[in-house]
Amino acid sequence: MNSQPVSGLTVAALLLAAFASIAIGVYGVRLARTTSDFLVASRSVGPRWNAAAISGEYLSAASFLGVAGLIAKYGADALWYPVGFTAGYLGLLLFVAAPLRRSGAYTMPDFVEFRLGSRPVRKLAALVVVLICAVYLIPQFQGAGLTLRILLGVPGWVGAVAVGAIVIGTVAGGGMRSITFVQAFQYWLKLTAIAIPALVLLAHFLGSDREIGSPAPPIVAQRTTVDITTGVVVRLDEPQRLWVEGTLDDRPIADTVLLPPGEHEFGAGSTLVLDPGARVPVVVGAPGSGAEWLAPGGGLGGPHPLYQVYSLIIATFLGTMGLPHVLVRFYTNPDGRAARTTASAVIGLVGFFYLFPVLLGVCARLYVPQLLITGASDAAVLLLPGSVLSGLPGQLLGALVAAGAIAAFLSTSSGLLVSIAGVLGTDVLRGRIRDFRLAAIVAGVVPLVLSQAVTALDLSRSVGLAFAVAASTLCPLLLLGIWWRGLTATGAAAGLLVGGLLSGGATVVSVLGGVPGDLAGGWLAAVLSYPAAVSVPLATIAMILVSLATDRQSERTIGRVFIRMHAPEPLGMGADRERGLRSA
Repeated sequence: MNSQPVSGLTVAALLLAAFASIAIGVYGVRLARTTSDFLVASRSVGPRWNAAAISGEYLSAASFLGVAGLIAKYGADALWYPVGFTAGYLGLLLFVAAPLRRSGAYTMPDFVEFRLGSRPVRKLAALVVVLICAVYLIPQFQGAGLTLRILLGVPGWVGAVAVGAIVIGTVAGGGMRSITFVQAFQYWLKLTAIAIPALVLLAHFLGSDREIGSPAPPIVAQRTTVDITTGVVVRLDEPQRLWVEGTLDDRPIADTVLLPPGEHEFGAGSTLVLDPGARVPVVVGAPGSGAEWLAPGGGLGGPHPLYQVYSLIIATFLGTMGLPHVLVRFYTNPDGRAARTTASAVIGLVGFFYLFPVLLGVCARLYVPQLLITGASDAAVLLLPGSVLSGLPGQLLGALVAAGAIAAFLSTSSGLLVSIAGVLGTDVLRGRIRDFRLAAIVAGVVPLVLSQAVTALDLSRSVGLAFAVAASTLCPLLLLGIWWRGLTATGAAAGLLVGGLLSGGATVVSVLGGVPGDLAGGWLAAVLSYPAAVSVPLATIAMILVSLATDRQSERTIGRVFIRMHAPEPLGMGADRERGLRSA
């Protein structure tokens, strides 16, 4: 992929965003004195503030960088990512937010024990929370490395370590109380950082003679050098001459070649040079012409495109209801009504934000089509300003984008880390403030190390796998636990195991490189890349059938639990637990 010259404005923007986040976090640390402050900000966060904080942590690297890149690469079918990411909050609003807050829980395992009265299932839910958050954390660190490598030319691990250090320090210092202020600030920073470049580039497009949806394939407007960091297979529809240095179709080369139509493989570390007006080869599975790009039904690369789309819809629509770092923020509201108001506001904030990655994805298809060769489409948002506008305007927009990108990594990573630390601190350790801090350090370092060892997928693809795990485990547990009296501890455990093993196994295979080449075109590859359409129904069916076959709690106990979740809160609900945590 192309890098761009290091700009002093970019460095300044990165430092300002990081220092502002640290400064706001330090202010929050001063207010964090009790265990309740660390876990749920003492349940004192109002709907408006909490909605901004939830939006800040939810709009991750996948939203800020990945959505635009996938739209540039795959077109209409990739629109399901922003649609699904937003629509998931409608399910939260209707079915989960208020009952979950009324339960009085502090973590997802806490809710499981409240609803089912089972310590073993609580431990299993804690393991699932750690799995989901770790899968989600890894691409955040990988995205930070990619961003700083493109913007500053430093090794990828530098960005990951820098973000990891800031996040671990903020979370360990002040927990939920600290990051609430940081995440609310970071939402508005990210919105500004993506909206202004999108609107400027839209105005530039409207003033040009470019056409969206032209039958012609994407072309480069000027002589373009492309660095391929990971091996990629591309497709040519007609012969093309270009200069290649590196590995082409498993043989070393450093010369100008005329490639025949068909598929060709460029090895990692190869360099290509495209002349002005040259057609851009696209990754196998991605649409070549503008007409194909605008038409739905082509999928997201790989076999069985229709299955991919439906599985993605299931994962994104349902996965939000099972994301621990989102759920835990509803525990911070004063009551169930405030939780429902928060969810309503988040739909508006998140939906408005996603208008702009879509615009940038269209612009990326037009102005940085060379990224379609590398497969590293996540770099599109970072490279667009300097590729379209020269001089100071391009540098200013690039600096703004850089600040938004670093805010995306920091906000989401901090929310995920609070979720893991809360679970480990209360379910593995003794639940003291010092235990929370120790858990935060361990839970941050392990994913940071893993991020340098596993395969880097497209950011939205990686996050989509985390959504699939959440949709296959905690989502059916919440929906059935809140709305069906018949759910039993054994049934819940069965569903968590079935959903966790299927979706978690698919995730592990994907991040380790996927299935072997001879299986890459079959159903196995499709299911492992997009497991939700299989894992979610099977997990839900397992919960229901096993619950029907096993004994449930007494009607009196279940009735008391359901009244607690669904009736308006009595004054002082949970005050005994609040006092106990404050004295810890």
